[in-house]
Amino acid sequence: MQHHVLYGNPGWGSAIVEAQLAWYGLPFRFEPSGDLFASEEARSKLRALNPVSQVPTLVLPDGQVMTESAAITLHLADLCGRDDLVPGPQSPQRAAFLRWLIFIVANIYPTFTYADDPSRFVKLEAAQSGFQGECNAYAQRLWLAVEATAGAPWFLGDRMSALDFYLAVMTRWRPRRAWFAEHAPRLLAAGERAAALPALLPVMAHNFPPA
Repeated sequence: MQHHVLYGNPGWGSAIVEAQLAWYGLPFRFEPSGDLFASEEARSKLRALNPVSQVPTLVLPDGQVMTESAAITLHLADLCGRDDLVPGPQSPQRAAFLRWLIFIVANIYPTFTYADDPSRFVKLEAAQSGFQGECNAYAQRLWLAVEATAGAPWFLGDRMSALDFYLAVMTRWRPRRAWFAEHAPRLLAAGERAAALPALLPVMAHNFPPA
């Protein structure tokens, strides 16, 4: 079987796709992208595949390139013909899954794009800290909206989905786990439940090694 090639950096957004590839048992090779913030060489190399030099960037076995984690999530489910991570078209949980998948990638994920390195968007150095703070505060408000709809023990309630894989990764980013424990405990619990799945343990260890 031919391999997928996943371009990523440990602990970054590529971890979400890495977890899904591992879950489905799809053979893949992890290709380190390098630090795309710090290295123009790394950005230039990835730009040949992805015009915005971001991860995850996934090269399919036939050579096609996919970007955007939500698109990859839907594609992998179709490829494998399975509905364990993506509720099928007739599932009563399909609408909620699609709503919150796109909400996370369209609203919350960009706050990291802007706040991780605000100098890319705000050239006045004195304004960068305030811009970063506003982005982080906005992300917290968005997470609270997601928490208000979260079920248990998984985000969708009694069934697991790829949303839980997103939470396994993203609750390890800002505003960090202590904030989630206090303000969004259902999101943290669903993410922790996913992170503890045997198939995901090596992925989590690769991306978030113990201190």
